[in-house]
Amino acid sequence: MSLSAAEDNSASEIHLPADIDWHMLDKSKFFFFGAALFSGVSAALYPIVVLKTRQQVLPTQISSLKLSLSIMNHEGVRGFYRGFGTSLMGTIPARALYMTALEITKSSVGTATVRLGCSDTTATAIANAAAGLSSAMAAQLVWTPIDVVSQRLMVQDCNASSIKSSKNMIPCSSPCRYMNGIDGFRKILNADGPRGLYRGFGISILTYAPSNAVWWASYSVAHRLVWGCIGCYANKKDENAVNGGGGCGYAPISKEMVAVQGVCAAMASGVSAMITMPLDTIKTRLQVLDGEENGRTRPLTVMQTVKNLVKEGGFAACYRGLGPRWVSMAMSATTMITTYEFLKRLSAKNRESLTS
Repeated sequence: MSLSAAEDNSASEIHLPADIDWHMLDKSKFFFFGAALFSGVSAALYPIVVLKTRQQVLPTQISSLKLSLSIMNHEGVRGFYRGFGTSLMGTIPARALYMTALEITKSSVGTATVRLGCSDTTATAIANAAAGLSSAMAAQLVWTPIDVVSQRLMVQDCNASSIKSSKNMIPCSSPCRYMNGIDGFRKILNADGPRGLYRGFGISILTYAPSNAVWWASYSVAHRLVWGCIGCYANKKDENAVNGGGGCGYAPISKEMVAVQGVCAAMASGVSAMITMPLDTIKTRLQVLDGEENGRTRPLTVMQTVKNLVKEGGFAACYRGLGPRWVSMAMSATTMITTYEFLKRLSAKNRESLTS
């Protein structure tokens, strides 16, 4: 399903390259280049994820700038990459599952909705939402254990290095010290079994599945609206140039397509971040923090986590780290969607037909 025209009644059509469906991809190229490209994206954005995670677990609000300077002063650049090796180890299989589920669902649901008589706009939005939902659920099977370990590494020694104040001590962070990701997996398995690695799995699904569904649906709608506005503008230019003779069409250059993708991704990220931020904060705390009961350390429940957040700063505490999360989501989404579209064209079985 591709956007063949900005509006049905517009004289100037937007000629975008055809969409590339799952069956049109060379799978070996798709996964090989995808692993390399998305690893690079993860490395570039990882410091923002560290900032967001630390803000979410600290009991008081600390600005991103103040926390960044503190990490740099006490830990150096390495402080912004705590747990990165572990995160990267999970990025490749998680992304592979994510992209596979995304493309298969999008193709199958898109075809089914068109057959049911839905308009192209509605079918695209439904297919993208369903694809976002299924891909997030598939990826969390791999990503949740990686998330648990990498986030614990992110906040390890945070009390000593962040802001030296008793008010900013992380409450009941894990007493174990992890030498690296493998050591973290081993110690969590020994202490809590497989359940320890899947702490917060339910809330992760509740966070990322709707978030992805909202993001992909919002992105498809924004994408159509933006190209619709460009189509109207191109139509007016044609009318002025040919005295109302009606344009023959408009084919955007690659830079314009990347710019539109970036704008639409940022718009969709803002909507998704605002809706799901409280769930993401609860998820992070469930995976990182412990509670105490009769002198024993036990995992927190969702209700205990919510009560602690409300006690610390009311409902606003659920939005700690919103700035870094929105920036992270917007930058990640922008690079992801542009990289993803580039990856699909790079991996197409018949690339010549796409440019003809």
